Amino acid sequence: MTELLDAAVDAARDEIVRVGTSLFDRGYVHASAGNISARIGDGHLITPTDAALGFLERDRLALVDAQGEQIAGDRASKTLTLHRRIYAADPTARFVVHTHSTHLVALTLAGVWSQDDVLPPITPYFVMKVGHVPLIPYHRPGDPRVADLVTARIADRQASHTPIRAVLLDRLGPVVWGPDAAAALAVLEELEETARLWLLTDRRPEPLTTDAIDELRATFGAAW
Repeated sequence: MTELLDAAVDAARDEIVRVGTSLFDRGYVHASAGNISARIGDGHLITPTDAALGFLERDRLALVDAQGEQIAGDRASKTLTLHRRIYAADPTARFVVHTHSTHLVALTLAGVWSQDDVLPPITPYFVMKVGHVPLIPYHRPGDPRVADLVTARIADRQASHTPIRAVLLDRLGPVVWGPDAAAALAVLEELEETARLWLLTDRRPEPLTTDAIDELRATFGAAW
């Protein structure tokens, strides 16, 4: 069992470094903004506080146990509580990414579509791949109260059978999650691209019609 866990930790280290480099190279993160984590058994692996995601060192990633106590690596990101609460609230979540992506932060400054849906459903892939994304009111980076707000949103959407894959922190950017890194990145990329489209078109496009969204639900199982 220990060997299996060690192998899982090694694989997660490599994946987090790969994702951090990819996000940096493609302009989704800058400087030391953002953080990444993975769930491994009952514990978690997360980027260190103030780490530059484009230049992560695998052995310096913070490994924490089921109680959130650090057992290896540099000091864990100040958002550790938020990541751990997301994993606890959504059993399907295995990978969490937080960035300060330019167009999504700009969206919070310019004004979101609504508090429950930061963007309207203007493209089919936004509806299918992203879904509802609520706005979380501004709190300082690392404020533990944010975790309460995010998990409340997760619970509300689970109860309405429209589970969410992301939230948008006011002035700080998106937090996305999924069953693996690829799924989480797909949500982040589609979310940021939709924000860019919405801002580039001066927020004029009409949402997809109810009939169009119903067709996406029936054909692809879209959770909207």
